[in-house]
This record gives sequence, C-alpha cells and structure tokens, in this order.
Amino acid sequence: MSEDIGVTRFREYLRVNTEQPKPDYEACRDFLFKYADELGIERRSVETAPGTYFVIMTIPGSKPDLPSIMLYSHTDVVPTFREYWTHDPYSAFKDEDGNIFARGAQDMKCVGVQYMEALRNWFAKGVKQWTRTIHIVWGPDEEIGHINGMKGFAVTEEFKKLNIDFALDEGIATEDDVYKIFYAERIPWWVKVTLPGHPGHGSKFIEKTAIEKLHKLIASVDEFRNEQKSLLAEHPEWTVGDVTTSNITIINGGVQVNVVPEKFEAYIDIRVTPLQDLDAVLARVDQWAKEAGEGVTYEFMQSTNPADKSTIDFETFSNFKLISPNTREDPFWAAIDDALQKEGCKYKKEIFIGATDSRFVRAQGIRAIGFSPIINTPSLLHDHNEFLNEKTFLRGVEIYETLINKLANVN
Repeated sequence: MSEDIGVTRFREYLRVNTEQPKPDYEACRDFLFKYADELGIERRSVETAPGTYFVIMTIPGSKPDLPSIMLYSHTDVVPTFREYWTHDPYSAFKDEDGNIFARGAQDMKCVGVQYMEALRNWFAKGVKQWTRTIHIVWGPDEEIGHINGMKGFAVTEEFKKLNIDFALDEGIATEDDVYKIFYAERIPWWVKVTLPGHPGHGSKFIEKTAIEKLHKLIASVDEFRNEQKSLLAEHPEWTVGDVTTSNITIINGGVQVNVVPEKFEAYIDIRVTPLQDLDAVLARVDQWAKEAGEGVTYEFMQSTNPADKSTIDFETFSNFKLISPNTREDPFWAAIDDALQKEGCKYKKEIFIGATDSRFVRAQGIRAIGFSPIINTPSLLHDHNEFLNEKTFLRGVEIYETLINKLANVN
C-alpha cells in the first residue's frame, strides 16, 4: 500500500534539519519553495538576517480588499540528545504502527504540512480561491524568541502589508479525546536579580551579606507562588494558564568554601497570565527587590521585558490585545466553532501555559488562535522520541480542510 502524499511530504520536511542553534534555513526555504510550486501557490521569502528566512505563500482572495487570514507555523526545532532517541531524530522513521519519530513531529512541522495538504485537497476538488486572501507563513527562530523571528518581523512594514485580520498558530497534543484551543497565552518574564553584599572570611558573623538578601528574595517569590497555587486550587475549573507561576531556576555565586560571597545572581522564570493586571505583577517584582535589601537590582532578559517598546507598548498595552475573542459574537471564533462541530470534535478553550509567536501577532492587534489537531497522543514537544501517528496527522488534515474553508470565507 502506497503512502499518502501528505505523509510523504511531512516526513520529507522532518528530515530538513532546522535544529537550534544552527538551523539550516536555506535548505528549509528551498524545500518550502518546491512544495509551494508543486501546489501552484505564489511564494516568496523575506531574509531577516543573513541565512534566516520567512517564507510567505499567498492565495489571493476573491475580495482582496478584505483583510487576510494567516496560517502560521515556525520552522525551527529545539535541540536533540540523540543518545536518548530510539531512532535518528531526523530520519522521520515510521514504525509498523504508523508512528513517525522525528524532532518537530508535534512541534510544529506537522501543522505547516497539514495546512498545505488541506489546501491540496481543496484544489483537487476544484476550489482554488476563497473570499479572503490566505497567507501561509513559515517563520524562523520561534524557539529562541529572537528578533530575526516573529518578534521583529511583526513590527515591519512587510508584515503590515499582509493586512492580517486573523491568524492560526500552534497548540499542543492532548492525551484524551478533547482538542485544546488557545485564545491567549501567558507572558514570559525572565528576570535576573543581582544581590550584592558584604564579603569576608567564612569564620565571621558578617552583616548584610548577599546570602541574607537571597533568603529574603526566595521567601518573597515563594509567597507569591503559593498565593497563585492556592488560587488555582480554589477554582477547579481553572487551568494553569489562568494563574501566574514563578520559579527561581538559577542561582550563581561564591568563589570558594571559606569566602562569604560579595554577590549572588538569581534568575526567575515568571509566566504571567493575561487575566492578571500586568502593572500589579510588575510592582510585585519591584517589591521583591526592594524588600531583599540595599543595592538589590533586577533586569528583564531576552525578549521578555514588559517595557520593550520594539514589540509591546507597555504604556498602552491593554489586556484585550493579549486575549483574542473567543465567543460566537466574533465571526472568526464562530467559524472555528462551526468547523469543529461539523467535524465532530470535542474541544476546550484555554490560555496556553507557555509562549508562542502568537504573542507578537496579538501585540499588533491581530486575533490569533493556537490549535494543533492532535488527540490521544502523549505530549512530547521538546522531549526525546517525539512522534506523531500518521492517522492522527491525516485526521488533522481533514479538520483543517473544514477549518480553513470556514475561516477564509468569513465576510
């Protein structure tokens, strides 16, 4: 029995090594160009840095003046530790049960190919145009949140010209038979706290040491963590995405065992729910530093600074931009609901606990919904032996056929 063409293209795409920190984006671009040409879809690339590309495929709508929809997926994948894999993570090995093992099988090369195969199926039925223009966009550097990825691209004129009103992005696999749809996501704030103190010999009682300040910081973070944990316990209908988590993940300091350190550095991973007032959380972080002691400072790392005006104007950043409409009053949400009902899909809407490129899209005032049509499957994104069954993959293509058709015909 011959393999479905969509499964074949999926496995071919998985073999293109786009692993961070050295993804082969040129090979990826070449594969995607060939894929677009095969289906007869217009395509072009935008180079955001030497050797780093967005690939944009476009199907013009019958009403080009209407804002477009974007079918988005990122092309990079996280590192692998091959000694823990049962098969080469870039061989796209398929076992006798139809399980395809590869890095990116769930996160998220499956989704990009499912978009394309859903379109292929419509083309085969003679449908080659929808009301709205469709842009299939493939983005780099999502896994590292880099400026060369959607973080930077979303604020360019090139992106604005796409005139996007609605975007589909990634979700996550579920182990039961209920799909998850994400209308918002928590905001990652990675904070580095520097705690200076009086150094000296380890045999003395030294006042105002860095470790004393570190103890206070840990206590403050733990207090906030327990508050949020209690809130979640008090509301059984909530998920982790409805609260803010905070965890101290790295502590650096000390030179040798008999020397009291002159400073410690602590790193905190905070995931802020969009349901919480952002100014209040920011004030809480500021309070932690002040209460820890004299000279304690903090800074936001990487792309997570809430005052980073390159992606988010925090002064005017109201929470509605963090949360996409998710009731039937919104025509795009109604289209999603209609499509999933037609396909007989049970689903639950949630706030995503991690971070995706949708946060940069929503920051531009664009609706963005995260959805990966993967059920009855262990969630293995970023894990060893990541896999997706070919039947699950093909079922996802069917769902996207209906979903894309509904979304692209919203008037």
